[in-house]
Amino acid sequence: MEHRSRRWALKAGAASLGAVAAGLLGGCSASGPATATRSASPSASGAASSTPPAPAPSASPSSARQYPTRAQILSEFKNQRTGEFGLEVKGIELGLPTATKSAALTFDACGGAYGSGIDHALLDTLRDHKVPATLFINQRWARSNGAAMEELVADPLFEIANHGTSHAPLSVAGQSAYGLRGTGSVGEAYDEVMGNQKYLAGQYAVDARFFRSGTAHMDEVSAAMCRKLGLIPMNFTVNLDAGASFPAATVAAQMQLLSAGSVGIGHFNQPESGTAKGIALGLVAALDSGLEFITLSEAW
Repeated sequence: MEHRSRRWALKAGAASLGAVAAGLLGGCSASGPATATRSASPSASGAASSTPPAPAPSASPSSARQYPTRAQILSEFKNQRTGEFGLEVKGIELGLPTATKSAALTFDACGGAYGSGIDHALLDTLRDHKVPATLFINQRWARSNGAAMEELVADPLFEIANHGTSHAPLSVAGQSAYGLRGTGSVGEAYDEVMGNQKYLAGQYAVDARFFRSGTAHMDEVSAAMCRKLGLIPMNFTVNLDAGASFPAATVAAQMQLLSAGSVGIGHFNQPESGTAKGIALGLVAALDSGLEFITLSEAW
């Protein structure tokens, strides 16, 4: 599958590339990159919410996917070289397959003390325009929003994807992104992926097909591990909101960068951000131009 390069270009007066990159972590903070370091602490990134998840149907044993065991993954990957670490390493998909004529919107819910909100206005905008989206959900967010999870799982407009268990960058050597330490071994990387994969299946009968790590960073071994587990490591070509830190006008401008084959990333866990208003403005122009949107699974 041919990768499409990420379109980092911003309209005049928008934030610098560094701010865009740091914003990937900002979706888990209270007010964007300025407070992102708070969610990087072990207590913030690993602690589950005290709010229990709402009851949900369990996955049927007969339909549950069979994954390689932890021991099998350790045996296959423990001696492999880490390779590059970043947003665009070998094995990660960025855009949709080359021949795809539509674009895809993806939105993350990072969870944790500063990232467990719900942007109802954004979700309503997508519903009003009947625009599908793939929602990457972290286990911490799901545990804090059981009732909302049930609604999202039941809504055919949305596809649920895996955004990790503790929102850690996926690494086998403890590499960090934006001050957030990644998983430190093959076993920890497996647990970060499969902890949430099994949670989504057991609580909501969701068989997620795509994985995006915390901060969207991973190394080559971790990307290969995801593939072995039957998951597609998925990043993006257009950063729509820089971790929910962009104002609405900038989000709307970023929407103009979408075209056939694009994958946009935003966040739906920061209701006080400019994301919802910006997406609403940008969607009108995108739809008027004839651009169509699909979920990731419709392209693979």
